[in-house]
Amino acid sequence: MPHWAAGRRNRPKPGHEGVIGMADTVAGGRPSIYPTLLYADAKAAVGQLTEALGFTELSVYEGEDGLVQHAELVQGNGAVMLGSKGHGGRFDEAMRGAGPAGVYVVVDDVDGHYQRAVDHGVEILMPPTDQEYGSRDYLARDLEGNVWSFGTYAPRTEG
Repeated sequence: MPHWAAGRRNRPKPGHEGVIGMADTVAGGRPSIYPTLLYADAKAAVGQLTEALGFTELSVYEGEDGLVQHAELVQGNGAVMLGSKGHGGRFDEAMRGAGPAGVYVVVDDVDGHYQRAVDHGVEILMPPTDQEYGSRDYLARDLEGNVWSFGTYAPRTEG
């Protein structure tokens, strides 16, 4: 558990109580880079990312005030971490004034993923489009302005 989530309530997704969390290991073929986003309404962000954009909630740590201190959402072999703006801590302070982020996620079925997002009312910035480099991508904006690109291009992770 991250040091800034110590003493917080952990709420793993039902059925995932025994799943090893990202904090347990970074070895074993897992990516070593995880986008981290802060939201004014992190609970709503978790809802949109899981229900509309296909992420799986691994865990959510809430403070006594009900704010999401830290959440881990997975998709495929990658993950994002997120939390509430204004909960304190060095990362929160460092992120003050930062703008929205852009995150790229590899998916197998771009059109199916896109349709799910549309069905849930997600703002679409670009419909599924075949790219000249061989990928099929679409762009969406989440509830707080972050841009999510979903596509078939999988960047190389080895030198």
